[in-house]
Amino acid sequence: MRKLELIEAITKNANISKATARDALNAILSEITIALKKEESVILVGFGTFKVSRRAARIGRNPQTGEALKIKAAKIPKFSAGKLLKDAVN
Repeated sequence: MRKLELIEAITKNANISKATARDALNAILSEITIALKKEESVILVGFGTFKVSRRAARIGRNPQTGEALKIKAAKIPKFSAGKLLKDAVN
């Protein structure tokens, strides 16, 4: 499902205009992004948790040449599915 399809589904299920659904979805995604930038977790009970984890710097290899490369440390967004979501999928 793409973002436009999700907006159409929200429009249908919530009985709101497409513009309102688009604005609501954009606001939700924006707030999740802002929280993750602050390294805060976003917990949606039953659905899941968005959080930031850290990946340490490490040495990697170029697969074509075998040359060693330094890979910088990074912050990575992660999502952990909640029980209700896991149960719905299974």
